[in-house]
Amino acid sequence: MFSEEESKHAIRVLRLQKSEIVQLVDGKGNLFTAEITDDHPKRCIVQVKSVVKEFGKRGFHLHMAVAPTKSMDRTEWFLEKATEVGLEAFTPLSCEHSERTMIKTDRLHKITISAIKQSIKAYEPVINESVSFPVFIQKSAKWPGQKFIAHCNHSFPEPKLLKDSYHRGSDVVILIGPEGDFSEQEINLAIQNGFQTISLGKSRLRTETAAFAACHTIHLLNE
Repeated sequence: MFSEEESKHAIRVLRLQKSEIVQLVDGKGNLFTAEITDDHPKRCIVQVKSVVKEFGKRGFHLHMAVAPTKSMDRTEWFLEKATEVGLEAFTPLSCEHSERTMIKTDRLHKITISAIKQSIKAYEPVINESVSFPVFIQKSAKWPGQKFIAHCNHSFPEPKLLKDSYHRGSDVVILIGPEGDFSEQEINLAIQNGFQTISLGKSRLRTETAAFAACHTIHLLNE
């Protein structure tokens, strides 16, 4: 049986009726095909007809660690679109130049749930609590796969493009900095701990645009 909120949405908004067939996801990899047996707007009931396990499971793991923007609407936009394309984990980063450090992860969970239903993704991304840049780097030191940091600091050698650095099928974590970019100390710390510097092109992108461009690039390279 659906919750009252989900029942209202299904019956009042989507105008679903008894005997209709619907597809449902649980965020844990299962795609259900079910029939509505009671179209009550407060307690909609369905009968599961079949289930596909590990629906849409990808052969790689993408973890985006992004410094939240001053306007949370922009960070939420990124997370929604990245979830629709495909994302396994998201971590808000607190950096030296960050303009926002407080993050309400419950709000982010609502956004990802809505996005997986919209795009029929069976897996909900893991939303981690906000963490400081040094702590994140320390934790990621022993992670397998590729690790990248995107920045615009011209004090460092010009980095290769992400599309030329990423190996198809590899697990990957990508760091995207705040509007003021990563500090030199942060970039050096990342490099010392196995991160490669990468470029997302010649344009100077907003934080959320850069994050989505990186996410979409990884998606396309794995098609």
